[in-house]
Amino acid sequence: MPRRWSSRRRWYAEPTVDMLRERAAKRIQQMRKAGAELAPVEPIPGIRIAKTFWGKAWCQNLLRYGDFENRMPRGRKYARTGSVLDLAIEGGLVRAVVLGKSAYRVRIGIRPVSEARWAALRRACAGEIGSLVELLSGKPPARVMEIVSRPDTGLFPSPKEITLDCSCPDWATMCKHVAAAMYGVGVRLDHDPGQLFTLRGVSADDLVGAAVGAAVSAAAPSEDETLAPEDLSALFGVAIEAEPPAPAPAPTRVARKKAARKKAGRKKAGRKKTGRKKTGRKKATREKA
Repeated sequence: MPRRWSSRRRWYAEPTVDMLRERAAKRIQQMRKAGAELAPVEPIPGIRIAKTFWGKAWCQNLLRYGDFENRMPRGRKYARTGSVLDLAIEGGLVRAVVLGKSAYRVRIGIRPVSEARWAALRRACAGEIGSLVELLSGKPPARVMEIVSRPDTGLFPSPKEITLDCSCPDWATMCKHVAAAMYGVGVRLDHDPGQLFTLRGVSADDLVGAAVGAAVSAAAPSEDETLAPEDLSALFGVAIEAEPPAPAPAPTRVARKKAARKKAGRKKAGRKKTGRKKTGRKKATREKA
């Protein structure tokens, strides 16, 4: 078990991963019995915090905080062991409860994306999206992901856009509890990338709208022509069937009666005509005899 030198010049045992996990599980159970509603960051097996593009990009962005580099590894350990007992992501705010020697409350404020930056992101993404089907399925193309994650111009916040606060007695601005909450955000983005847009105060639907507008403008027909189904299939890469004609309305009761009378009249006229022909043939037969 690793040992560290405390401020009182005494050696103390650094808790292991298993000890931290056990301690966090017990505290969550105690808090829930007391009536607390918690959304904890579950313990993470292995070394990697995040697995998807969004989570990895968020964690990679944390490395930009050079002034807090010595605090990030301990925060990473706390996040991996389930010590983030509660984590909530709102517009411009991350709230968390992180277990250290006690359960500390963390608040991370993040400025919303400026209108100018968001407008530039929309234009850049609209010009780069090549497959509308991929976008509508919830999987933006890799090029769009790269644009969104660019430092200073993308959606991930820079250090100057963040304010940090923790109830622990540590004098450092970026304590290990804040670092653990920051890594917890990366875990959440693994499961729900849309929370990044919520956090920065923008809507992912705006990117979809920009992409659809660009695709429609590029393939807009002239005034005297329309796009056939086969043209739409070639544009979007999917099979689009022609719209079937609308079914004829069911005849009313009066219309059915008129049709029946008309049909009966035709049958009666046909019988009369057939009878005249037979009478004429019989008369001709008697004259020959």
